[in-house]
Amino acid sequence: MIYINRLFSNIPKKLKILYLNSKIYDKKISKTSSNEFLYKPSPHLLSSLIKYQKNKINIDDFSLDEIWSKKNINKKDFENLNSFYWFFSLDLKSSKKIIKSIILSWIEYNEKYNSKSWNFDLTAKRIISWLSLYNLTFDDSDEVYKKKFSMMIQKQTNHLVSEISKSDDVDRKLIGCAAIILVGLSYKIEKNYLSYGLDILKKISKTSLDNAGFPKTRNVKQLIFYLKYFILIREWFREAQTSIPEHIEETIYYLGQGYAFMWQNIKIDLLFNGNTNSNNDEFDNYLQRLGYKFKNENHDFGGYIVLKDKKTTLVMDVGSTPNLKYTQDYQSGALSFEIIRNGQKLISNCGYFNGKNNKLKKISKSTATQSTLIIDDYSSCKIDSSSNINKGLRILKKNTIFEKNYWKINAAHDGYLNRYNAVHEREIEFYPEQMTFVGMDKIIKKKENHNYKFDIRFHVEPRVKLMKTQDNKSILLELDDEGWKFSCDNFDINIDNGLYFGNKNSYMNNQNIFITGISGNQIEDIKWHLKKI
Repeated sequence: MIYINRLFSNIPKKLKILYLNSKIYDKKISKTSSNEFLYKPSPHLLSSLIKYQKNKINIDDFSLDEIWSKKNINKKDFENLNSFYWFFSLDLKSSKKIIKSIILSWIEYNEKYNSKSWNFDLTAKRIISWLSLYNLTFDDSDEVYKKKFSMMIQKQTNHLVSEISKSDDVDRKLIGCAAIILVGLSYKIEKNYLSYGLDILKKISKTSLDNAGFPKTRNVKQLIFYLKYFILIREWFREAQTSIPEHIEETIYYLGQGYAFMWQNIKIDLLFNGNTNSNNDEFDNYLQRLGYKFKNENHDFGGYIVLKDKKTTLVMDVGSTPNLKYTQDYQSGALSFEIIRNGQKLISNCGYFNGKNNKLKKISKSTATQSTLIIDDYSSCKIDSSSNINKGLRILKKNTIFEKNYWKINAAHDGYLNRYNAVHEREIEFYPEQMTFVGMDKIIKKKENHNYKFDIRFHVEPRVKLMKTQDNKSILLELDDEGWKFSCDNFDINIDNGLYFGNKNSYMNNQNIFITGISGNQIEDIKWHLKKI
């Protein structure tokens, strides 16, 4: 039966492959108009998405014979080559004749659909590249080339239109949507491309963003990705002297509020729910050049609480697990927190691994890599063997006090309720005058239960130094020129080794302070202190 089920489940996929490679499909996507290439977008509008090389490459210095017929090429190089993003690193003095011959050669080898070079992402990026670098790819060419160029642009766009609604990957959809809209603006094909692209864009906003305009994934990296593309699309409309749709303006406004809250107010990456260290200073400069200013003075936004003054920032994840279809990069870090001092992390989460190693990805999604409480080495959310979240949690309460000399965040979640009949409640107080954090973690049992082990982890970045005092009652932290002392009233504390995933798709060793004990009471109070010395 398993074999039969697999056989029948593969039939639609095989039929689709046959159709995409058929003459019928090629004829369908080859229906193009003779519209003239009118709007020519400025390449600098893509600087938020593409890293330009400072030293420009002259195409004349490369041997490009049989560039598209190479077979022994790794996946990354193949994608870079076929996206044509490398064109943005070319010197504008490069030979236009050679550049156009490269495009014609690509068309010769890839005129019909094939699964590799017509990959959805690559096709969208290639369209954007060819149109944005028109001064190299299009200008000063004869009518035969222009006709072939425009025909190939529209044929690839027809493929995107055919496939975009079938994709479940919203990020891929957004890139494809941008390409479709750009073609609609460039060739003034409003009915076929522009209106269709705008309809898809509106659906992306409606299905992927919550009522406050924050991604339903609660992923900061995705928020910034969305903001970059929506601004890019808006700038294309503005530059093409075409009326900017209201829903684009509205979406940018709300995404901008999230960006101000999670980055611009703090200027350091927060390692929650799929985020890694990226540094968005260049994007800030891009926004400033284009005249974008975002502001958000809330303390509670997108499921996060941020309290800060000039030198100290306290951030806590107080959001429920998203709908399971939005948990691809969600981490089981409810009530985890980070403390920032003078622009440096004192307490941190461990970041996120999104590489090919599924074991490391699963580890990075677990509660153990967050600065929060773990029971019996189980995470607060259930993670299956494929690193997917298949059971989430709800935030049961949250409240905040933010005064000049007193801060407090209090919240609770039900992630351990089914397995242990217990609720985790966390309260963190900060006394700025004494430079002291006081934490209270409570395990509140709804029913009598057997005793079980708990750990509370406080992770630090790899460069932060930890040392246990001789009396074994405190742990010292050294962060640049500051010293801090961590202590716990009733339970053992120690130092443990761990893995840090803060840098994209890599890991390194780090350390964490951990409180460990056995919960035997109906309400277990675990009190800890972090004081500047």
